[in-house]
Amino acid sequence: MDTLEPHSPYISTKSESNSKPEIENRSSSLVSSPVPPPASMLRLWRPAAQRNLRNQWSKMASYRQQWISASSNGRSHATSLVNSYLSQRYMPSMELGVLSDMPEIRNKACFKLCKQQEHHRSKLLSSYKDMVAVVNYMVNISRSMRCFLKGPSSSPLVQFSSYSEDVNDTGDGGGMPVFVFLSVAAFEKLSEELVQMFELELNLKRLLVVELLATTCETPQVNRFCWSDELYPGEFDDLSICNLYSKETCEPIAPRLSNCNSGMPARSVQYHDQPNQEILQVYLTTWLAEVNIDTHRVNEIFAIIGEEMHVSIS
Repeated sequence: MDTLEPHSPYISTKSESNSKPEIENRSSSLVSSPVPPPASMLRLWRPAAQRNLRNQWSKMASYRQQWISASSNGRSHATSLVNSYLSQRYMPSMELGVLSDMPEIRNKACFKLCKQQEHHRSKLLSSYKDMVAVVNYMVNISRSMRCFLKGPSSSPLVQFSSYSEDVNDTGDGGGMPVFVFLSVAAFEKLSEELVQMFELELNLKRLLVVELLATTCETPQVNRFCWSDELYPGEFDDLSICNLYSKETCEPIAPRLSNCNSGMPARSVQYHDQPNQEILQVYLTTWLAEVNIDTHRVNEIFAIIGEEMHVSIS
């Protein structure tokens, strides 16, 4: 898939009196199967579906925290990389004071700064890889909200699975509420909205990683990256899972901001050999801001889910 689906409509939680009817209406509009299963089967399905949804949303909350950690580590390494790069870049013009009489002091300092850059590039790439893994886990979770009957329906031992063995089993209980108001489809819509934020942010961070990895004082440059390069073995396969790789163009989809219909033209996604200090500061600030993740909305989604399940999962 080359494009990401737009955000699903918000579900308001402003007040108890207003929110529940909206949630109920939202649930009823997302019914995917017009005829619910027999009441006897539904009584067995609901507890299994409830357990599955609790587990999946608990994992989603855990991976959200892992994203925060990986993103923080990435910015730390990016900051250290920028500092080392700027120190090395301006070393020839620096006033060294009494150290100016020491032979080879500038060359030795530049060599040490070069090694630091190499270290922080490796760590930055590792943090990016961690973020890709987190988003892939989130995608898999968002696709595992349904609960299917395992084995024949006539079996005396009723079991449930995360995948369907019967083409007629939709795994959503006929669109019935799983806990109080929300159907499985409603849970899926909320998870898709959540995951899309992280997919967009991951794609933007990839752009920053490409720019930062290309930042170097070395001449000629060695092992520099551009947008169409695979940053680590298997990256394109990972990006395909989270809908960020185009099989038509055979390269990652160009980054865009949330609520924007079009992204950056692929031809403009390129690195700068020697970005100045102001540009690098913008990169670091953009990384920190996480402009594609609406933290208020993320918290709201987890609050909706927690209220529906009567548990705290954020």
